[in-house]
Amino acid sequence: MKVYTIGFTKTSAESFFTRLQKAGVKKLLDVRLNNVSQLAGFAKKDDLRYFLKAICGIEYAHRPELAPTQEMLDAYKKEGGQWADYEKRFLELMASRRIEHTVPREAIDGACLLCSEDKPHHCHRRLVAEVLKEKWGDLEIIHL
Repeated sequence: MKVYTIGFTKTSAESFFTRLQKAGVKKLLDVRLNNVSQLAGFAKKDDLRYFLKAICGIEYAHRPELAPTQEMLDAYKKEGGQWADYEKRFLELMASRRIEHTVPREAIDGACLLCSEDKPHHCHRRLVAEVLKEKWGDLEIIHL
């Protein structure tokens, strides 16, 4: 089983959609809490849904249960919180939500987790993928 991850900042639409297409992604799972911001450009929810289908034939789904809470996001982004604190709180949130039981395996297989961060090392999409790999075992994570 494979899961991909991707961020949309610091990239062009051409590069973004080409990477998804070349990887053979079947569905994009939007794991952002806020997916309608004007700052999202081509990655605003309704625009992204259209572009994915029209350009790549990829389905779109929003999975807010895989997103942080607004409080957590604000503490990290707006208040200059430390990554280690955010990571700990986010992993506790994923454990309390029992994502390994509530997210169907077929929803993840061949899908790509999307958030805004350009690199996965300080991003919750990586943490989601790693939790699922730890719980399920047979999950290969590929960062696009």
